[in-house]
Amino acid sequence: MNIRERTEKLEKEQLSPFASLSSMSKGRAVPEEPCPVRTTFQRDRDRIIHSKSFRRLKQKTQVFISPTGDHYRTRLTHTLEVAQIARTIAKALRLNEDLTEAIALGHDLGHTPFGHAGEEALNEILQDYGMTFRHNEQSLRVVDVLESMNLAWEVRDGILNHTGPQDPSTLEGRIVKIADRIAYINHDIDDAVRGGILKPENLPRDCIEILGDKHNLRINTMVTDMIRSSWEIPEIKMSPEVWAAMDKLRDFLFENVYIGSDAKTEEHKAKNVLQGLFRYYMEHPGQLPEYLTNREPGVSLVRAACDYVAGMTDRYALEVYTEQFLPKPWLD
Repeated sequence: MNIRERTEKLEKEQLSPFASLSSMSKGRAVPEEPCPVRTTFQRDRDRIIHSKSFRRLKQKTQVFISPTGDHYRTRLTHTLEVAQIARTIAKALRLNEDLTEAIALGHDLGHTPFGHAGEEALNEILQDYGMTFRHNEQSLRVVDVLESMNLAWEVRDGILNHTGPQDPSTLEGRIVKIADRIAYINHDIDDAVRGGILKPENLPRDCIEILGDKHNLRINTMVTDMIRSSWEIPEIKMSPEVWAAMDKLRDFLFENVYIGSDAKTEEHKAKNVLQGLFRYYMEHPGQLPEYLTNREPGVSLVRAACDYVAGMTDRYALEVYTEQFLPKPWLD
């Protein structure tokens, strides 16, 4: 019995009857020889964390575009916070930690530069071509096509359905879907307070009374409530009281941070940058990297241009835009 087989045996003995067992995975689109050390889901976690798209998350906006401080979240730090929250919940419920972590680490690989402003920019311009852009769908495209990770069905399902009306098929994926919300609500409050957009006393008093008046207390309340509410049942949920408070806090952030706040004043410029780059590559297809067209025979120019712009970091998008659209000094 090798190490992987021993781990699979331990999963069967120790995990909840509702857990997704790595030995029972629905498998990969292209069958592979099993690893002697790592389970299917451990292998997927490693593929994601060693990917180029994962590394680029460190230079992508979470909420605040180009903040000057060192402590504001990026898409990478958000991803790590989601993974840690989700793992804590999965471990407590005796669900598959490795599957949970793989989904969490991969859930935002398809996010654009400049956060949701970038997602809106690409979605708006793709509608001219009868297409749409959704970051969860792009995340799946990244792992399936652009980086050819050949991930297990359960990981792909969790990545695709971490947002939107459809729930993931596994309990591990459903943990990530809620952990994503727990993470961004709390760290966006933290960043908004740091940036002077909010004051702690501005937060809805009834939400604070239920969830807590500090960052760590709110996360602890939501996580422990989720564990308690989901204990030994084939469902992932929160108590109605805590869920309602979390939802109200999220609505408060939309009204006071995500839409119309000082933190969002540069978003129209960011959208112009991405839409300008997309149009540039539509007019100059020879400037697109060959791997985007060679990897997927018959891919449309629209899709290739979208893939390239969506995969850029904030910094690289600004560099390319400056190079292509701003005049250069002719004297040193």
